[in-house]
Amino acid sequence: MKNNNSLLSILIIAVIAIAAYFIVQTVRDASRAAAAPFQQVNEANQSLQTQMANLLNPTPTIIPDPVTYINEIRALARLETIQYSIEKVITGETGQGAFGFLMGDKILFVAHGTVIAGINMEKLAPENMRYENGVLTVQLPPAEIFIAALDNGKSYVYNRDTGLLTKPDPNLETLVRQKAEDEILKAALEDGILEQARVNAEAYLIKFFASLGFPTVIFSQDSG
Repeated sequence: MKNNNSLLSILIIAVIAIAAYFIVQTVRDASRAAAAPFQQVNEANQSLQTQMANLLNPTPTIIPDPVTYINEIRALARLETIQYSIEKVITGETGQGAFGFLMGDKILFVAHGTVIAGINMEKLAPENMRYENGVLTVQLPPAEIFIAALDNGKSYVYNRDTGLLTKPDPNLETLVRQKAEDEILKAALEDGILEQARVNAEAYLIKFFASLGFPTVIFSQDSG
């Protein structure tokens, strides 16, 4: 009799456990089914927010033309002997005056640029060198500017102020950038970049000619 009661108890416990499992699963399935519409609404809301963000703050799309035209290829023999890194602040404006706050457009541009100078060795001909009495005389071509360009990775528009009744001038930043390149080149020239390029070139070439067996070198300048 006791064995039958024990067996009955085990069966009852097993039935209760199975019933509890199915009840829990049913509740979970019901909860998921009830939450599904809200999940879809949430996903739709997130998608709408993403679309609105892309609309209000569009990401520029840059598409290069797949066709490339090579116009010219030249071999160069440039001895670059000095580089300047220059920063200039340039202001560009249009429509200023009494009604500037309505019709004006003003831009403050911070320009970073590079100027490189040296000697073009293509211009050094055999007749420009003379060796007499153990002395090598070299008539160097004049130093020249090889590169004077903005560093677009470092240059930026610091501020732009456009009037209430006008739109930004699409050409103003281009004009400011062109002026910035001119001013960077001007600053380098005024600081004596060409003279320093010549001095550096002579210092390098003295070592170069010495390695070739010409320990005594005199440089003269080509007036052209």
